[in-house]
Amino acid sequence: MTVTYTPIITSLLDNDLYKFTMLQAMLHQFPQTHGVYRFRCRNNADTVYPLADIKEQLEKQLDSLCELRFLEDELTYLRGLRFMRSDFVDYLELFKLKRRFITVSTDSKGRLFIDIEGPMIQAMFFEVFVLSIVNELYFTALSDDSVIEEGQRRLDEKVALLHHYAAEQAKEGQDKPPFIVADFGTRRRFSKAWQAHVVETLHQAEPKIIRGTSNVYLAKKLGITPIGTMAHEFMQAFQALDVRLRDSQKAALEAWVHEYRGDLGIALTDVVGMDAFLRDFDLYFAKLFDGLRHDSGDPYVWGDKAIAHYQKLKIDPKTKILTFSDGLTLEKAWELHQYFQGRIRTSFGIGTNLTNDIGITPINIVLKLVECNGQPVAKLSDSPGKTMINNDTYLAYLRQVFELDEPK
Repeated sequence: MTVTYTPIITSLLDNDLYKFTMLQAMLHQFPQTHGVYRFRCRNNADTVYPLADIKEQLEKQLDSLCELRFLEDELTYLRGLRFMRSDFVDYLELFKLKRRFITVSTDSKGRLFIDIEGPMIQAMFFEVFVLSIVNELYFTALSDDSVIEEGQRRLDEKVALLHHYAAEQAKEGQDKPPFIVADFGTRRRFSKAWQAHVVETLHQAEPKIIRGTSNVYLAKKLGITPIGTMAHEFMQAFQALDVRLRDSQKAALEAWVHEYRGDLGIALTDVVGMDAFLRDFDLYFAKLFDGLRHDSGDPYVWGDKAIAHYQKLKIDPKTKILTFSDGLTLEKAWELHQYFQGRIRTSFGIGTNLTNDIGITPINIVLKLVECNGQPVAKLSDSPGKTMINNDTYLAYLRQVFELDEPK
């Protein structure tokens, strides 16, 4: 029997916004930067079958991905985003991912390895596509009508929960900051079709709460706001660029300000941990950036530290916003919103729990920058399990430079 092959990614717009914003900054300021990315499944032992089994299908999907180009209406949409510069969109008109920069392999334990190496203005654009393809290939073999029925049941519960939160907000009055949630689930989605169904359903149910999505294709299709600024790889890259390691965070923030001049003003705090970040986030940056994003560690402790830092700098925290995006559910997001109510504005990006809550244990997959310009780079974060690097010597040096204690 011949198996029909269907490409999963059919548009280069089916990507997270921060891939476009980081790519633009790298193209304009550091176009010759070279990057190495490594794929890892953090819960290999929990997969229903070895990820190595999808290698052949994955290779075909990557072949198809590398044939895609941006369509005219997609370029027109990007030109309509005020922070996208015309010369960058002109570059995207010529853009095509190169297959030679990505390789796939397996080992005797059934583990899947994906390596990307090349110019960062190429290599960095693979990540979200690759992760969403791996997810969809893996879950296709496990999917049947009962799985979709369970996913729909859980989605209906989320709709009911959103109606409840909307009613609670109405009681609080118009003077309170709103509860704002965005979909951040492209890289961990059950499938492309399921993500579209989930986002459309939730947005239609409560458009004042579900304000946007990180997925640019869906934002265009549904007429909602594309959400995203920077990811860890952008700040990590500066560990290997022409600045002192100790100044790498400040250099990254300065480059972002230079590129966007007030737009996209949410800074990521956990590349080397919140405490080290705040030592660099002085009055200059605190005034220039609209707020901060949480992606690891205790969100309550992190948020309290952020508020205290703004107060120390004599900045009213109520004029700033904290964006939370680490392993959230709607319930956790609402609890955080209530905790910080009246002290600082909040918003929430929810990934897996929105786009892959279908009753099967999700696979915890990442594709991280591990080397830049021939030098190791690392993300320490505020959750030790999220650290990903193969060079212990560099890790120790990074901790020493940023005055960080060894994890207990």
